[in-house]
Formats: sequence, structure tokens, C-alpha cells
Amino acid sequence: MPGVPPTRFAFLGPEGTFAEEALRTLPATPGASEPAGQALPSVSDVLDAVRRGEADAGLVPLENSIEGSVAATVDELATGDPLVIVREVFVPVTFPLLVRAGTSAEAIRTFATHPHAYAQVRRQLKSIMPDVEVIATASTAAAAEGVAQGRYDSAVASPLAAARYRLTVVRDDVADHEGAVTRFVLVSRPAPPPPRTGNDKTSVAAFIDDDHTGALLEVLTEFSIRGISLTRIESRPTKQRLGIYFFSLDCEGHVADDRVGEALTALRRLCADLRFLGSYPRADGRSPKSVPERADDAAFADATAWLARLRGGRL
Repeated sequence: MPGVPPTRFAFLGPEGTFAEEALRTLPATPGASEPAGQALPSVSDVLDAVRRGEADAGLVPLENSIEGSVAATVDELATGDPLVIVREVFVPVTFPLLVRAGTSAEAIRTFATHPHAYAQVRRQLKSIMPDVEVIATASTAAAAEGVAQGRYDSAVASPLAAARYRLTVVRDDVADHEGAVTRFVLVSRPAPPPPRTGNDKTSVAAFIDDDHTGALLEVLTEFSIRGISLTRIESRPTKQRLGIYFFSLDCEGHVADDRVGEALTALRRLCADLRFLGSYPRADGRSPKSVPERADDAAFADATAWLARLRGGRL
């Protein structure tokens, strides 16, 4: 995909979700004011559309700063036909409290939103409307649409959904924690990764060969001894049997960096399976940690040349 910008996007819908807000931050195709995409009802649907070639790329949530990783995305990327991350997008998350125009506070009996969003507004909501009936919906946008159609009295959803469904904002943000951010990833079918920028991330899924003491330590050591900083690590069940997990990892650096490439080849030998999930520009605004001199590309080149001299009989 490098050099050929995607023109057909799929994203986690329906229209008006935070995923659509993330999509709007991507470069538009020539002649368009903003990127357009097909809204699909689940993470699996989005990724399968990319796998089948019905979309050039798909945009799905990977993690939230309050609620953690999105399990459906982590698991789908680690299994099934391979896909790779080519870009990440960070979207600040606010949750305005929405009602239909003319609805009074006393008339609010029901409240709807996605469970992930409800977990982020539960305390504030309880203090504002302690007796309201909470209804789970498939997405925050579906909750906003339900309010517009009269099925629910109130909801929290994205500001985009508030505008799209012409709802009245009672409060600008009822989130329990300020500064929440959701990280979205743009995925495509396997292709050479974007060129390294000097501030990149690499993602992998590591399946341990067997369940033994120190298995995770062995994986982490391959990064540590090469001066590679991990930015995310978590275990997920393989769904084979209880207690068997794979590790989903993000690290600083690009697969084209010698230290990252060597770490991945070491993990390939160490693990039962290692799925490369992409190298892509970092988008969180943070600078990479300094690389120890012993682990920069020049050090690897020197060591490789030294070994070649030894094998050639030259000391």
C-alpha cells in the first residue's frame, strides 16, 4: 500500500461513531473534501471487508486510555488471514449528554450508550440521574440515533453523532476522567511497511511455544538486550484451553531498524508462532527513547562486519 493511498475505507459504524471522527483525520482522496468510508457494524466486519478486498483499508479502535485494549481488535489481528497496521490515529474522547430538543431533565427516564462508553461515564451519570434506566446499545451512535427516534430519552455519544442526529447537548462532557483518548489503527492487506521515520512503532503477536516458567521473560529479554522499549504489552487467551495465552506487543522502532529486525528473528526462533502486525509512524506525539550506542544500526553493522572478517580468517 505504500505509495498508493487507499481510496475505499471501512470503519466501525454506524455513522457518527468516534471511528468516523478518526476517519476524518486521514488525508482525503483527490477531489474530496474529506475521506469517506463504509460504516460496518463490528470490528470483524471491518477487517473481513479488507481481507476480501472490498475495502483498501479499515479503521478500528485498538485501545482506550481509560478502559484499555479493545479485545475484538487485538484478537482479530492476531488470528485469521494476516493484516498489517499502516497508521495509527489518536482521538480525544468526550461524552456530551444528549436529548431530543425540548426534553426536560424531569422527563429523562432512560439512558442509552455502548457498554465501553458507559464504563467511562458511570459515576457522573449516577450523580446526575441516579434513578435512570441504563440500556446497552451496539454503539454510541446507535444510542444517539435511538434518542432521535424516540426509543430512549438520553444518551452519550460523540459530538459528531450529536450534530448528525440533531440532538440537544445537556452537558458538554460527563466523562468520569478528563483527557480520555482512543487509539485507532488503519489496517490493510499485507504489503511492505511505510518507510521508517525515526519515530515509529512495530506491533506483533507472540505465541509462546509451550507453557513454561520464564516464557514471558524470554520474550521481553529479546527486546531489552537490544535497547528496544515496549509501549504496550498484554496477554490474551488463545481460546484453546484455559491458561494458554499469546502476547500482543507494541515496541518503539521499525522493522527496518537492525535492532528491531534482530529482535523479531530471535522471537521467531523462540516462539511457536510470531505474527508481524506492522511498522508505522508513531502518532501519540511522544519522542522515542534514546537508543543505546551498543544497539544502534552502526553497532550492528560493525558487529556483522567483524563476524565476516572472522569467518574469512581475518582477525
